[in-house]
Amino acid sequence: MNYGYMRNSMSEIFSDDDSARLFQLIHMFQRSALVNMGLMPDIEGKIIYNLPESKEAIDLLCMLQKKTKGNITEIEQKMLNGIISEIQLQFISAPKRRKEHEDFLAESKMVEESFSDPKHGPSETIISEEE
Repeated sequence: MNYGYMRNSMSEIFSDDDSARLFQLIHMFQRSALVNMGLMPDIEGKIIYNLPESKEAIDLLCMLQKKTKGNITEIEQKMLNGIISEIQLQFISAPKRRKEHEDFLAESKMVEESFSDPKHGPSETIISEEE
């Protein structure tokens, strides 16, 4: 990976190293929120839903937004506002995504069980014995 390019593009956005570190912290909270909403796999590659943990990460970002108001550049403020707005929107639809994911897992388990133990799996009568 060309890290020199990343440093150049980062220096165009952030006014100093402290700004870059602030956004590293912001991205840590953003990632935590996304992982806990099932939008990104965790470190083990699993999809998890821990909405209280996700809400905590969002609340921390909102606190940072309040505490940094007037102390960061306009572009940094816009970036922070955008990050918070996006994850808040994702948080609203997280319960629906969780339900869909659970339904998918339940269906997958049923299909897996029907192949591993076909006698006890769901079945359909294709030809009736009465015919």
